Amino acid sequence: MENKIVSRLPTVKEMDAETDQHRGGSLLPGLTGINSVPMNSHAIRDTPITVLLAEDDPADAGKIRRALADTENKSFQVEWVTRLSDVLARLGRKVADVVLLDLTLPDCQGIEAFDRVFQSAPNALILVLTEARDEETARQAVQHGAYDYLAKGSVDPHWLSRALRYVVEHRAARDALRDSEARFRAMSDASPLGIFVSDEQGGCVYTNAAYHKISGLTFEQTMGTNWSIAIHPEDRQRVLAEWNTAVQDHSPFQTEFRFLREDGRIVWTRITRAAMRDGMEPNGHVQTVEDISERKSMDFVLQAAEEALFEEKERAQVTLNSIGDAVLTTDIKGNVTYLNLVAETMTGWSCEDALGRPISEVFRIIDGSTRQAAVSPALRAIREDSIVGLAADCVLIRRDGSESSIEDSAAPIHNRDGRVAGAVIVFHDVSQSRAMTQKMSHMARHDFLTGLPNRALLTERLSQAIRLARRHSKRVGLLFLDLDFFKHINDSLGHAVGDQLLQSVGERLTGCVRGSDTVCRQGGDEFVILLSEMEQARDAADVAEKLLAAFLMPHRIGVHELHVTLSIGISVYPDDSISVETVMQNADTAMYHAKTSGRNNFRFFMADMNTRAVRRLFIESSLRRALDQGEFLLHYQPQIDIASGEMTGAEALIRWMDPDLGLVGPLKFVPIAEECGLIVPIGQWVLREVCRQVREWLDSGLRAVPVAVNISALECRHKNFSDGVALILKETGLPPHYLELELTESILMHDAESSMSVLESLRVMGVKIAIDDFGTGYSSLSYLKRFPISSLKIDQSFVCDMTSDPSDATIVSAVIGMGRNLRLRVIAEGVETQEQLAFLRTHHCDEGQGFHFSHPLAADEFAQLLVTEPEVLP
Repeated sequence: MENKIVSRLPTVKEMDAETDQHRGGSLLPGLTGINSVPMNSHAIRDTPITVLLAEDDPADAGKIRRALADTENKSFQVEWVTRLSDVLARLGRKVADVVLLDLTLPDCQGIEAFDRVFQSAPNALILVLTEARDEETARQAVQHGAYDYLAKGSVDPHWLSRALRYVVEHRAARDALRDSEARFRAMSDASPLGIFVSDEQGGCVYTNAAYHKISGLTFEQTMGTNWSIAIHPEDRQRVLAEWNTAVQDHSPFQTEFRFLREDGRIVWTRITRAAMRDGMEPNGHVQTVEDISERKSMDFVLQAAEEALFEEKERAQVTLNSIGDAVLTTDIKGNVTYLNLVAETMTGWSCEDALGRPISEVFRIIDGSTRQAAVSPALRAIREDSIVGLAADCVLIRRDGSESSIEDSAAPIHNRDGRVAGAVIVFHDVSQSRAMTQKMSHMARHDFLTGLPNRALLTERLSQAIRLARRHSKRVGLLFLDLDFFKHINDSLGHAVGDQLLQSVGERLTGCVRGSDTVCRQGGDEFVILLSEMEQARDAADVAEKLLAAFLMPHRIGVHELHVTLSIGISVYPDDSISVETVMQNADTAMYHAKTSGRNNFRFFMADMNTRAVRRLFIESSLRRALDQGEFLLHYQPQIDIASGEMTGAEALIRWMDPDLGLVGPLKFVPIAEECGLIVPIGQWVLREVCRQVREWLDSGLRAVPVAVNISALECRHKNFSDGVALILKETGLPPHYLELELTESILMHDAESSMSVLESLRVMGVKIAIDDFGTGYSSLSYLKRFPISSLKIDQSFVCDMTSDPSDATIVSAVIGMGRNLRLRVIAEGVETQEQLAFLRTHHCDEGQGFHFSHPLAADEFAQLLVTEPEVLP
């Protein structure tokens, strides 16, 4: 049987086909141009292939050597050894390209021989030579690492050489491909981007270390998976729609989505896809996967910051447009950078038009008093790096030329380095408030009714006048004026007429003095005139006389011609005092004395006036205390029927029990009470006390008599006087016929119509009315017939001298006769002697009252008269 070399090596046709298949091929399909290994031996090798032939049979060795020696270009270099030890020694020096190893060498056989060679050169390309009968050992050698085996037999030189070249080049291609893949994997594993390679169906064929870190999966876990399984459910529909669009349009694909790991963590990723092609045919996809979680976090932070900044800016914008103040900002050069809506309105510039313009063009301000341009507060704030304010009376000129008064402040704007970057001005329109302030200031210093200066302004001008007079050695005169009986006009004709009269008085006073003098309304019906820089005190008297003469002419108020006179008090600086307050007090004191001296005159201040004024003030304050603490008491003086001698009535007379002064008579305090208005509450107390006391006497079983009470003018003219009397009668329970009210003629005739109404209401109640001091006041007999009067009281001034003075005797007898004819009771006051009583009895006078009968008695003493009723006539 002919020996042949039998092998599982490929045939020539198979080698050619495989060579064509692996040109440009790779273990990683589709990565053309990266790991391609050409299989053309001429292209990749220009040195002989070294072959180490280990064969102890010279015949077999010769065949192989001859087969390899006859090749073209002498492409094989064969070294032949016969022993295993030689093989190991040769491989120890240098590894051959191919080792042809016979497993039946003299010094070692079988699989042991192969294992020793493979251990010595594990990277060597070993082809085992074996007998056909020992092919099983050859296969075992292949399992231990041999590249292949050859069966000894006939040798085809052409086939053997090509087979060896194929084996060497195939091994070289595989090593190159392995090295290329190792380099690729090293590069891809070093990449920060995850790499996911999929086939055309989308199944994973490769992933790198970065992808494993992002996905949390191992290489094995990723194999065969689809990249889309990790898309977050909320992002899946969007991402897949983008993917399908890119695939259909053959366009690049890039998107961002949340990568959902198996452990539940979410990683934000950005995916970029590129198609792999084998020629023109698609061969899969390569996707780069970038972990952008950190960037996304920053994006979210930046987005939140931008939203917060936007919201803050919007809030600031809304706030700035909602406030009532105008806001304007500039850059470091003073050019406008912002105006809010109020600033646009006030300046007349829109923000768009104003941007970039110099502030002096947009915010034009002038000094309202000098009309000169004012320095911009913004420029000052930038220059001084401090908050500054506008000067007072600053005026803003709008774009259209109109003006408005403003108030503002400016502050520097600093950048993050603390350097001045611009300024902000906040201002508002104060035109109305400034006008109101001026008006309020005028009102605070002037009388609202007459427009004349008031006390505050008078005090200022008096102080100034005194300073000038001191400097120029001049005098200052101060005239206090009071309108005589103005209250009567005001009460009778109404406040409207009274106000018009005061205005007329103010105009007339102003017309009587110089322009440099000041006419002031002090309040009520009091006026003050300041005469500045007088040469002598007589100048003030001349003015006073001029004023009195001017007021002889009536004031025409509507249909009324009203006559008023003046009571004038004069104080002179420095003659009377050198202080403002004292000069004013002295003029007031002098005016009071002019009034008590008969009115319609003037008085210069005199030193003794102060003593009387102080006394008056003391009495007034003491009266207020007496009213509060119940220091007043009543005495009762009997009224006697002259014919029968019986007591028919009494007059209640007020006394004041002062803790320091003792018992004070009415003449010392009643006039002061009338002047200060206390007579009204005092009179009400008297009226109530009389009614209470008479009611008490009645309740005690005493034979009470009617009691007369004097009513002052102020009481009678007081609003609701008659209602007050009725109320007291009701509250005390006193029958009205026990009460008699005494009024003077002057009170009744001041306003006859009003008096008639009051007296009629009192008569209806049952209260009696007596005319006190008859014959001393307004002389008109017609009122005796008109008014509901029950008694006439002859004033004691007539009774006192009627027995020695024929005139008084005639008057007394005439009054008695007139009273009898009018059927009025006639009572003579001040009866102190028997002669006076005899005269009255002779002329049939009804009643008498005086010391001859009884002094005024305290209530408990008077009560004894009501019990015993002694004979009081001789």
